[in-house]
Amino acid sequence: MANTILVVCEHEGGAFKSTAFELCGKAKELGGDVVALVIGDVDPAPLGRVGVARALHAKGADVAVHETGVFVRVLEAAIAKVSPNVVLAPASPLGKDAMPRLAARIGAGLGSECTDLRIDGGKVVGRRPIYAGKALVDVRIKSPVELFTVRPNSFHAPPDSAATTEVTVLEVAIGDADRNARVTGKEAPATAVVDLTEAERIVSGGRSLKSAESYDKIIRPLAAALHATPGASRAAVDSGYAKHSEQVGQTGKVVNPNLYIACGISGAIQHLAGMRTSKVIVAINTDKDAPIFQHATYGIVGDLFEVCPLLTEEFKRVLA
Repeated sequence: MANTILVVCEHEGGAFKSTAFELCGKAKELGGDVVALVIGDVDPAPLGRVGVARALHAKGADVAVHETGVFVRVLEAAIAKVSPNVVLAPASPLGKDAMPRLAARIGAGLGSECTDLRIDGGKVVGRRPIYAGKALVDVRIKSPVELFTVRPNSFHAPPDSAATTEVTVLEVAIGDADRNARVTGKEAPATAVVDLTEAERIVSGGRSLKSAESYDKIIRPLAAALHATPGASRAAVDSGYAKHSEQVGQTGKVVNPNLYIACGISGAIQHLAGMRTSKVIVAINTDKDAPIFQHATYGIVGDLFEVCPLLTEEFKRVLA
């Protein structure tokens, strides 16, 4: 059992991301004393709903913008403050950038992109996919401080708790060396849908859509009806059917949703590398021998131009 687990709780737009609640809940399940780390100007109180009793809060102008060097310095200060055995962070763009730097700075081992965590022999063991998701390996960290990043949607948030979070302000001295790379501006996304990396449901389209108009007519309405985020294969993006920000795969975004619907996607290894860990995979393809069916939970052999509109109408009826 881990004695103290420090959980990095990311937030955006004044609200915690779902990963904050997922990781705090998993940390409590692993046992020991859970301490949440909140960086930036957001109220830590909502963390009490997942039973977090203690939180460190680094706030102020120096940490208001999440810059990697500042993020690492705050993490280092938090570790010095509470001496955790384990540090959990989301495998988000910031987490994947900062945690390896932290590992190098403090001489700690890092288990990255984990999809499961468990206690074995009193130590935390992380499970992560390798070889484009073809195999899973267990990661054990031997350093005194064990670092792990976890893919979003790997765990369910626990039921609401009535706990009150005791907040301690974390004072951190930020130097010029911590701000060699600076954020000069932020641009809000033009869409209100959840980002692919955090989406619980994704509907993706492939080259079989044949045009951007078909993508907009078939994939986006189906995703909207399912309250999902639209995605695309690299072939669809390269053909101009969808934006690069919507690409799923080895050269796009790695996703881990509860539901992934692949429409007209054959299942090339590069695409599978980005979505193989999805909880439920539904494949729609006219080719019954398409590789995607080997990994699908459910398969529909049929024309996406016929199947997807039917699904859209049914989801509208059921989820309205």
